[in-house]
Parts: sequence; C-alpha cells; structure tokens
Amino acid sequence: MRMRKKKHGAERIAACRELLIEQPSLPAPDPQTCFPFSRPLCVEIGCGKGDFAVGMAAAHPDCNWIAMERVSDVACLALEKAMAAKETRPDNLRFLIGDAKNLADWFPPHCADTLYLNFSDPWPKAGHARRRLTHPDFLAIYRRVLVPGGLLCFKTDNEGLFDYSLEQFALFGLKTEFLTRDLHRSEKAAENIMTEYERNFSEKGQSICSAWVRFPEVTE
Repeated sequence: MRMRKKKHGAERIAACRELLIEQPSLPAPDPQTCFPFSRPLCVEIGCGKGDFAVGMAAAHPDCNWIAMERVSDVACLALEKAMAAKETRPDNLRFLIGDAKNLADWFPPHCADTLYLNFSDPWPKAGHARRRLTHPDFLAIYRRVLVPGGLLCFKTDNEGLFDYSLEQFALFGLKTEFLTRDLHRSEKAAENIMTEYERNFSEKGQSICSAWVRFPEVTE
C-alpha cells in the first residue's frame, strides 16, 4: 500500500534538520564528523518509521547510528520520532534520505562496523532479483562501506527472501555467526529491538527469520 503524502512534509523534515545528514559532495565525508564523539558506526538501511533506530541508539550509547530511508514521507515520521525522544537518549543518531544503491556516495570506504537490513522488500519475481538488498550487487556495496570483518544483520518475515539471501551470503564468502527462523524464540530474543512492522507480525504469531553474517577480514 502506497503511503499518503505527508502534509507539509518538507517543512516537517526541515524542523528536524539537526538530525538530518544533507546530501554530501563527493568524495563522501567521514560520517563521524556528524557526531559529538567518534564511536563504532552502525547503519540501518531502510529504517521505516524509526522504531529500530531510535531503540538501538538508546540501548547502545557506545555506538553512533545512521538510519537511511529512501521515502522522504516515511523518513519524516522517523525523524519526528527521534526528535521526540531526544531528551531521553544520547546524541548518537542521525538520518539520511537516500537509496541503498547510492550507499557509497554517502559513506567513504570501510567506515561502518555494522549494517542492518530489516524487512526489506522481497521483490519475489525472479526478474526483480537484482533489486533485492541481499543481491550480490548490493553485497559488493556493503563490502566497500564496511570495515574488514564488518557485520551484516538481516531480519525478514519472508522465507523465500531468507532462503535466497542465505544462498547469496554463502556464495559471497560471508561467515554465518547467527541464524534462526524464529528470532523471538531464539537466544537473541531478549536483546532484539523490534520495528513497527515486526511488532505487528509478531502479535499475529508470524515467525521472524534472522541471520548475522560477517565479511572477510581482507579488503578488496
């Protein structure tokens, strides 16, 4: 379902400008300059309405967090949620509005420690496989942005996408550190921060698949 365009969306986003990373000039600058302190960097690709990013930033003040969202009206909601929680969390969360295919335009090589993919579009038709965020084309982008040995954390409710992703991870030479087809009953359940989408599916008894995979310790 297409989200209705937000009234005064541009003005609402502008009101949250202090949390927004503007489109950088090339080459991409060091993202640590957006924060008061330099810390390990975690990036969420496709943050939706911001539940995960806001929750993780509060739960892990020892890291800096950047949440990326392609749709500006959705990013508006995430920004407003983060602004509302500003007084109760450390100053370690920023947002950018952009597409995952342009990730390397925003981030210099080997600057992020962990990437998060939460409930990305499964693009179920075979002809759309290249659009999946776990396609090898995207994995190559992640390898460039992550530090050597960086971690990719993936969650989905779509078993077809999960099976496809596991196959691509293996072919790409990634090491599986955690894998489950029922996240909320796994050893990671207690530390898991849910997205709004995830919470809705969990309440309906839907199992959530998750995999954490690590890239090689060597660069390209």
